[in-house]
Amino acid sequence: MQDTTNQLATFMSKVTRIGVTFPPELLNDFDKIINKMGYRSRSKAIQDAVRLYVSERKWITEEDTVQTGIILMVYDHEVKGLETELTEAQHEHKSIITSTMHIHVSERDCLEAIAVRGKASEIRHLSDELTTRRGVEILKTTIVTI
Repeated sequence: MQDTTNQLATFMSKVTRIGVTFPPELLNDFDKIINKMGYRSRSKAIQDAVRLYVSERKWITEEDTVQTGIILMVYDHEVKGLETELTEAQHEHKSIITSTMHIHVSERDCLEAIAVRGKASEIRHLSDELTTRRGVEILKTTIVTI
């Protein structure tokens, strides 16, 4: 019993407790997913989600390395001026954009896939510029390390 107590104390000394607030609908969706996946602990699922978030974005800290990847963006094409802003942003970053593909998802929503290759700092700048536009609903940048 003493060994178990010591192991727990060692584990707890290496863990930081934080408080996180969630909108109820988001937490409900999260709980449904982790239950379906078989998680026994919400904390473990949140740790895994944060770990994934960090691993997917770690490239951001490697500013000067050349990276290759794709920016996936879902946006509402009926938001006034958005398509013009997105086109202008892509033209400003044409040196790192190797290809684009546009898909009509619904009456309002479009999916744009933008293939990129360049310095991580330049890719991050384009990604940040696009994601902050009103009408951009989802933006995901995936970098492939070669």
